[in-house]
Amino acid sequence: MKKREQIINNYVDAYNHFDIDGMLIHLDHGILFNHISEGKINMTIEGLTAFKAQAEQAKSMFSERQQQIIQFRHEDRQTEIDLKYRATLAVDLSDELKKGSKLELKGKSIFTFSQDKITAITDVN
Repeated sequence: MKKREQIINNYVDAYNHFDIDGMLIHLDHGILFNHISEGKINMTIEGLTAFKAQAEQAKSMFSERQQQIIQFRHEDRQTEIDLKYRATLAVDLSDELKKGSKLELKGKSIFTFSQDKITAITDVN
């Protein structure tokens, strides 16, 4: 379980530093990413190439971002983390969410593993 925590910590650290290549190191080529908000899947990405493209696009939306891991929970092939998230927008997203707006959220991410590779990530907020 410590190995999984190390991999997830490395992924989150890379995310916080806008290090896309660092985020990809432990991802399986067939990575499946889902984002769930208000109980509904609002984004699905399949494959490393598509994941990297989305990460590059998202990178330009924030001037700073920080995920802070609060807790780890381990199951057979999955590790779930509770996290706090804060960010500052670099672009206007809507009439309410303008450049410079601060976001603060709580959520969780579920990482599915096969050996030492992450095969799926589900973000829930």
